Amino acid sequence: MALLELRNLTRRFGSLEAVKEVSLAIEAGEFFTLLGPSGCGKTTILRMIAGFDAPDAGEILLDGKPLAGIAPERRPLHTVFQSYALFPHMTVAGNVAFPLEMAGRSRDEIRRRVAETLALVHLEDKGGAYPHELSGGQKQRVALARGLVNKPRLLLLDEPLGALDAKLRQEMQIELIALQREVGVTFVFVTHSQQEALALSHRIAVMRAGRIEQCDEPDRLYTQPANRFVADFIGKINLLEVEVKAAGKAQMTLHAKGLGDIAAAAPCAIRIGEHGAFALRPELIRVHGHRESADLKNRFEGKVRELLYLGDVTLYKVELANGFVIEALMPNAAPGRAKFHETGDTVFICWRQDAGVYLRD
Repeated sequence: MALLELRNLTRRFGSLEAVKEVSLAIEAGEFFTLLGPSGCGKTTILRMIAGFDAPDAGEILLDGKPLAGIAPERRPLHTVFQSYALFPHMTVAGNVAFPLEMAGRSRDEIRRRVAETLALVHLEDKGGAYPHELSGGQKQRVALARGLVNKPRLLLLDEPLGALDAKLRQEMQIELIALQREVGVTFVFVTHSQQEALALSHRIAVMRAGRIEQCDEPDRLYTQPANRFVADFIGKINLLEVEVKAAGKAQMTLHAKGLGDIAAAAPCAIRIGEHGAFALRPELIRVHGHRESADLKNRFEGKVRELLYLGDVTLYKVELANGFVIEALMPNAAPGRAKFHETGDTVFICWRQDAGVYLRD
């Protein structure tokens, strides 16, 4: 049995259907992420799980028991917000102790649990400090400690790293992974950051307009997107409009207007003549000059329109014969590379036939 189950969950705000018949099963010990653009319904789902909002239809079950009618403070879960929501007049220890005090725990138990939890988030020396004396990362760790001190069955995290700068955010991602592994509490995490979701999660549900477009492990979402929205939302990708020209059991030929034929791996039940998109990640494309050899079947000529040096890689924007601009990422430490291609250079872009994905939607 799943720890948390959502069954046909629906929430309306007037004529707006913010969440549309969402069904999910989240296992105990999972780091599960709801990912999507602003307004897709992910925070609304989190608020319904927490009990701050009620669904118009459907149900939420924890350990197989409905949560309907149970007040937020009586649910065996805790929510960590982006704003931290710390009490400014309380010390770090006081903030962390607050849920235990509300639950009527003894002073000895409160003292012991607070000390254990502060050690867990590496703040054992900050118990007497006040929130205004802490850095953003330290405040976030206090918020996490307060969420974990009561040993909840479920920890809900609503954009918890959104207020941090890029470097600190990356450091906190590593800490979150280690913390979740150590405490074993199920995390339900809400974010609009694709990189954050890919780095942290066991599974991700990608949402759009109140619905789940795909729910899968990060590597499958990235390499096998279910449709154009997922492909385009998760990381950088090139989407070429194509028609199926020929199809066999293992491979097919796609035709891109004004460009030519593309060899690709064939999905199941494909029909000759149907139209779709060919999705290709930039890091799977190679950029070669005239004198360089490339024995890959997919090989097209173009001109470097722009390039962006990013340190370890260079992003090339190459304009093809049909006017389509394709993006390719090339490692700067690749063996045998004497120089970078320059803007205006004529180049060949190449990729393996199993590199891209054909998408109907």
